[in-house]
Amino acid sequence: MRKTLLVAGVAAAALVAIRAEAVDLRVGYSSDVVTLDPGNHRSRVTESVLLNVYDAVVARTDDMRIVPEIAESLVQIDAKTWEAKLRKGIKFHDGSELTAADVKFSFDRLTKDGAMDGKTSPRKSLVGPLADTLVVDSHTVRFVLETPWPIFAAYLPFNQVVSKAFVERVKTDGLATQAMGPGPFKLVEWRRGDSVILERFADYYGGAAAVPPVGPARVDRVIFKIIPEPSSRVSALLAGEVDLIDELPHHAIKQIEANPRTQVLRTNGTRSFFVDFNTTKPPFNDVRVRQAANHAINRKLIIDRILSGLAVPLATLISPDSYGYNKDLQPYAYDVAKAKALLAEAGHPNGVDVTLDVPNAFKEQAEAVGAMLTQAGLRTKVQLWEATALAALWKEPEKHDRNMQFRSWGDGALDPVGIFVPVLKTRDRGNNSGYSNPEVDRLLTAADTETDVAKRSKMYEDAQAIIHREAPLLYLWLPQDVYGASRRLKDWQPSPRGVVKLHDARIEN
Repeated sequence: MRKTLLVAGVAAAALVAIRAEAVDLRVGYSSDVVTLDPGNHRSRVTESVLLNVYDAVVARTDDMRIVPEIAESLVQIDAKTWEAKLRKGIKFHDGSELTAADVKFSFDRLTKDGAMDGKTSPRKSLVGPLADTLVVDSHTVRFVLETPWPIFAAYLPFNQVVSKAFVERVKTDGLATQAMGPGPFKLVEWRRGDSVILERFADYYGGAAAVPPVGPARVDRVIFKIIPEPSSRVSALLAGEVDLIDELPHHAIKQIEANPRTQVLRTNGTRSFFVDFNTTKPPFNDVRVRQAANHAINRKLIIDRILSGLAVPLATLISPDSYGYNKDLQPYAYDVAKAKALLAEAGHPNGVDVTLDVPNAFKEQAEAVGAMLTQAGLRTKVQLWEATALAALWKEPEKHDRNMQFRSWGDGALDPVGIFVPVLKTRDRGNNSGYSNPEVDRLLTAADTETDVAKRSKMYEDAQAIIHREAPLLYLWLPQDVYGASRRLKDWQPSPRGVVKLHDARIEN
């Protein structure tokens, strides 16, 4: 079988962006990056910033299509082999040419144990069963999989290409604070905890030909200013100190819309919000208690009053827009009487005391959830945490006595393998609930290599039916991503991928 999946359009490649007047684009960003190494993190914020510095073999458009980026084509040779033809003349920021050797080196860093100076990449799962990357010639690479993986192409955009020569010179530790990409912007400085400063790369090859305008970036500098406090970000936007802010608080939407110099930008998100139950300890080792909690939540009320109506309630943790979504499942009905009856049946006729751990940023949402749980008999204390500390605390639920954790998980590929598998497969990297079901594991494992699209979807649908019934999580909502922006910001719209790539953006004075 030889199946051509992607071929870059010749006509689109001829488009050239007109450089705007020299100007900075300033972003008020809620979090700092954790590293400048694109192969050594699992942070959406870090990925978002680094996508302005590094490009990938293929890219994902905002309507979720896969198109060539560094590659001019990607071809599936057989069930376990893919071949990419690379564009010629692509330069890294030091002027050196990007070749197949750089692509192989980048993917070897991701797939080989200990390849990062003795460390193994935390992004290894994002290349699935990739066994080896072979150099066919200077601008052709072949990806060889151990087993068929039907979403290999869909996951390639998550893996950026680094310079082999640069990384070999600065080593893994050096790449954490330095950058050398082929992307539209090059690094000027990372002031940890304060800002990331990028400047336009004049020799940029133009990016994905299918995503016009093609050519160098249209602003001279991008400054990601780290402003963790939401009200401070809003104030900075209203004062004209920044041109764009992420995670616009819902209570500030009307204020931003009322200001003639600012606007609100929205997009459907891909990040599901839920609560982990510690299913290894009482009271949430009892399915009836978990079901009671799900019946206790009036999702629509919270969405309308706190999230400004900009979210959809979830039946499980998977987006309704995702491949493999089970359309027969409905969110748990809000029913306090049923919740209390389930608690009584589980041996808690007088209710039970529990604690809900929550990152500081989601205090208001978690308090609303806690109040509804309390009303149903799950008397909930909401405890605030710094996000990093909370993540470390919940890694092994069987080793602590915490009850519930409020969190979210992104699924940029809109495929269950990116969210269902890590969060609910036994002892997988994101399984903080301790949930384990052999039939769910069997279905998820089988789906991972099933190439029949309909059969694979049915496996995920069946697994969702089980987790809907067993409720290892308190399923909440999938919100829109909401940004505040200056009206001077042109030609940029938020991406459902949850990233802030600014190659096309310009500032109009």
